[in-house]
Amino acid sequence: MSLVFLVLLPFAGSLLAAVLPANARNTESTLAGVIALFCTVWTALSFPAIEDGGVLRQDIDWLPALGLQLTIRMDGFAWMFAMLVFGIGTLVVLYARYYMSPADPVPRFFSFLLAFMGSMAGVVLSGNLIVLVFFWELTSLFSFLLIGYWHHREDARRGARMALTVTASGGLCLLAGVLVMGHIVGSYDLEHVLQSAELLRAHPLYLTALVLVLLGAFTKSAQFPFHFWLPHAMAAPTPVSSYLHSATMVKAGVFLLARLWPVMGDTEAWFWLVGGAGVCTFLVGGYAAMFQNDLKGLLAYSTISHLGLIVLLLGLNSRLAAVAAVFHIINHATFKASLFMAAGIIDHESGTRDIRRLSGLRLMMPITATLAAVASAAMAGVPLLNGFLSKEMFFAETVYLDVSPLVGMALPTAATLGGMFSVAYSLRFVVDVFGGPPATDLPHEPHEPPHWMRVPVELLVLICLVVGVFPAWAIGRYLDAAALPVVGGELPPFSLALWHGVNAPLVMSFVALGGGTALYLFLRRQREAGRVEAAPLVARVSGKRIFEWLLAWATNGSRRARRLLSTRRLQWQMLWLVLATLAAAALPLLPAVGTQGAVRPQLPLSPAFALLWLLGAMCALATAWQAKYHRLAALVFMGGAGLCVCITFLWFSAPDLALTQLSVEVVTTVLFLLGLRWLPRRDATLPAADSHALIARARRLRDFLIALAAGGGMAWLAFAMMSRPFADSTSTFFLERALPEGGGANVVNVMLVDFRGFDTFGEIIVLGVVALTVYALLRRFRPAGEAMDLPEQQRYLPADLQTDLLNPRNAADTAIGYLMVPAVLVRLLLPFTALVSIYLFLRGHDRPGGGFVAGLVFSVALVLQYIISGTEWVEAHMRLFPRRWIATGMLLALGTGLGAVVLDYPFLTSHMASLQLPVVGELHIASALFFDAGVFALVVGSTLLILTAIAHQSVRSHRWHARLLEEEQLAMATLVSYDDDTTPVREAR
Repeated sequence: MSLVFLVLLPFAGSLLAAVLPANARNTESTLAGVIALFCTVWTALSFPAIEDGGVLRQDIDWLPALGLQLTIRMDGFAWMFAMLVFGIGTLVVLYARYYMSPADPVPRFFSFLLAFMGSMAGVVLSGNLIVLVFFWELTSLFSFLLIGYWHHREDARRGARMALTVTASGGLCLLAGVLVMGHIVGSYDLEHVLQSAELLRAHPLYLTALVLVLLGAFTKSAQFPFHFWLPHAMAAPTPVSSYLHSATMVKAGVFLLARLWPVMGDTEAWFWLVGGAGVCTFLVGGYAAMFQNDLKGLLAYSTISHLGLIVLLLGLNSRLAAVAAVFHIINHATFKASLFMAAGIIDHESGTRDIRRLSGLRLMMPITATLAAVASAAMAGVPLLNGFLSKEMFFAETVYLDVSPLVGMALPTAATLGGMFSVAYSLRFVVDVFGGPPATDLPHEPHEPPHWMRVPVELLVLICLVVGVFPAWAIGRYLDAAALPVVGGELPPFSLALWHGVNAPLVMSFVALGGGTALYLFLRRQREAGRVEAAPLVARVSGKRIFEWLLAWATNGSRRARRLLSTRRLQWQMLWLVLATLAAAALPLLPAVGTQGAVRPQLPLSPAFALLWLLGAMCALATAWQAKYHRLAALVFMGGAGLCVCITFLWFSAPDLALTQLSVEVVTTVLFLLGLRWLPRRDATLPAADSHALIARARRLRDFLIALAAGGGMAWLAFAMMSRPFADSTSTFFLERALPEGGGANVVNVMLVDFRGFDTFGEIIVLGVVALTVYALLRRFRPAGEAMDLPEQQRYLPADLQTDLLNPRNAADTAIGYLMVPAVLVRLLLPFTALVSIYLFLRGHDRPGGGFVAGLVFSVALVLQYIISGTEWVEAHMRLFPRRWIATGMLLALGTGLGAVVLDYPFLTSHMASLQLPVVGELHIASALFFDAGVFALVVGSTLLILTAIAHQSVRSHRWHARLLEEEQLAMATLVSYDDDTTPVREAR
């Protein structure tokens, strides 16, 4: 099986889960569970290949020239994280099956969960740093969706926005840091980067790259001072909290630090930045956890503390400390996932997570109480549990570290103090919730959950016990394989024995246990006396308030800048946009840049061509002149200028461009016709000397000069491009390779669907997005009543005649009657136009044509049906679904590109096949034909969606105005009363 399927399979399952019915909870959970279990088993079976330092690798070329390729790479460390992602993901899916309510949108939950699983797998298995950053940002996106799953709750929305803002901002810093690293090393390939440690550390930009990478890691792993977002993410469902905050989301930051430890660590800057952030996070998180009254809040701050412990270990610049960090990553994932699930069981069965209301649950939930007690003991570092082993290694590293005397005293003290905090909040989780008398004011009567809901907790607690009692047998070889890539070479000597004699780390462990117990009892008495509620000192400095203040400051600043610099007038916005474009386009024309023209010998000027351009210029000037008086005439002249451009393309032997330009001219003309009625009326009654008229003339002169400068600049740029030496042109490359490599004689089409197929793919995606955006904006748009007034001379016509004029179908039929063109003739033209469109589509690879121009031609034929017959007739008889056309086009284009990837070729690589048909003979078919079919379908769907969306507004406005006329007649009738002489009198309204 290919490694890439470990990443793609969860995404495929996410798409499938999203379309399952809402009442199929068993089907959705089974789908997610089977996918997660399959990936877990396949990853586990890969262990022999990577146990002794082996690496599994798969490369898929994307843009090799830019160092971009999809590389999936599995070494021991990536294997360990993949096992956490998929293994704990399997248990979370089983747990969520019983936790989630049938009233919840379960398909959306499992779809987001699988997508997040795939994103996290992409992070840990990426062998290219750019690809890693891509999946890194995907984890931020899908965690945002999971945290805000219950979007009807304000705390969920706030927590999701906060998490996305902080982690996505850090992701941008990480991207910048990766780019700097790639610049220093000369490659984004992970293996190449890991082999360039000396080069990177000695470079002047090392500190810049380090700070940017650390910002990405610290924000993702909730390190001080970016730790504030994690507690607010507890608004997510408990299965999400258990998954994101034990094995995946917050572990991504420590994964990155451990992954880059061999190449960026072992420097003084790394020690102070990473170690300093780690020790602050370790102490602040543990201190705040002791004062939390919400079970998930307590676990959230304890997660922050343990993440700080791992980061501190990675910051000590010690290989043995790095091994301890890897060990604690595994241990923390097991006991923290089980504790989150236990908290969810308590909330699920009792109806609350408030520790102040919970008491005596050991009598009603004895099995859950036992499991939670063991997991809490592992978190506190009690002997014979896995947490004790890694925490003792942590104590040993702080004691035996070779540093200055001051740091040598401060680190063990901070480690012991943090250990005391851990014991105190672990005791609170167990004793306050499960000890004491039974609670009497709970929303529900507590009882044990369904057996299969408790199974994931039982398995995780069993791992805590087995690893704690038999560490060398249970975890030894797996820890060796995972830690070897982190230390970047030979493993340091260490032992996982339970007893190392009486030494300083053991003494620190017992001091932490005893001191933590005393601290818990002291704080409990303070709470019972009402002397303490929130964490002193820490509660006064709230990261949430600072974050919200910064957001408010940025929002107010942007509003002030918008009021100062922007305007609601579209003309001014377009003016600044055009001027900025002109300034950017003028740069190549500067003498310093060296753009030159007239290098090649010039042909004599053709009088016919000069006359053609003179005609086009006159049409352009007439367009600008008539726009002041008659917009329809201006539109006709604009079409004439476009036709001159089409002929120019033909003159320069570019029939493909001419066909496309002609089709676009027709479509845009229809678009302008539909949009003209929404423009405000011009006031032609102003005298010539009026100040408004003078301002309007000055503005039109300004626009004329800008247009002249833009046209002249583009003409010069085109002249410079066409008169440069042909031998230096990229055209030679495409002319020589179009037929032998692309399989087509039409160079333009081969470029679009083969050599630059990815550009075309992006362009059609943009076109589809634009069409959907126009549709979304216009489907609820209701024009203002003033824009739909009838001309004054028509208001005195009979009501039935006014209604006829306002009905688009009647108006169209009237126009057809004047033009002597029956609608049935236009309908009969549709099959002929479709045949021409198919002809252009099929010949596009070797002759002028292609999917784009064929789609435009077919769209014009369909739009004519709307114009002649009206929207109601077309929708009733033809049943076109533009959005389905768009979706079909996207899937065809994407499927063509992925087909090449499946065959181990770069995305959208074209292939040729020869078919021998009985009558036709030999027929050459390129795989680009299917990509071109996607372009065709998407162009048809987008064009129809945009034009019909605007046309529907016209129909709606006409109907709306017709109803206004009917209501006005009814109102006028009710306003007529009679006096005693039965003389009708019209009352004033």
